[in-house]
Amino acid sequence: MTTQPEDRPGGGRILLAEDDDSMRGFLVRAIERAGYEVVAVDRGTAALPYIASGKFDLLLTDIVMPEMDGIELAQRATALAPHMRVMFITGFAAVALAKGSGAPSDAKVLSKPFHLRDLVAEIDRIFGAQ
Repeated sequence: MTTQPEDRPGGGRILLAEDDDSMRGFLVRAIERAGYEVVAVDRGTAALPYIASGKFDLLLTDIVMPEMDGIELAQRATALAPHMRVMFITGFAAVALAKGSGAPSDAKVLSKPFHLRDLVAEIDRIFGAQ
């Protein structure tokens, strides 16, 4: 039996912003199989209305995307939904970690390539699940 998102400590609604179609689909399947509810968009600008709704607990975003990069998206998320946690998935971790990059200081960073087990484990840690 799959754990339902509402059964997860601290919530479980995830907004995924990833411009690569195959990666986005792959991540959605893995996150849903882990028992979380996920909504996926293909660019940062498409994520903004979802963030403004206040219905998400975690923004999981790539950094390099068209129209709006993940760092700017995270900055806007922090302003629109201060409760929302942020996690970057990127091949450019040094950019996210660099001081002065504008990335939220408490954001988690998972460097590509990563194993899906590691992604789910980090999401579980963020939500305080065991």
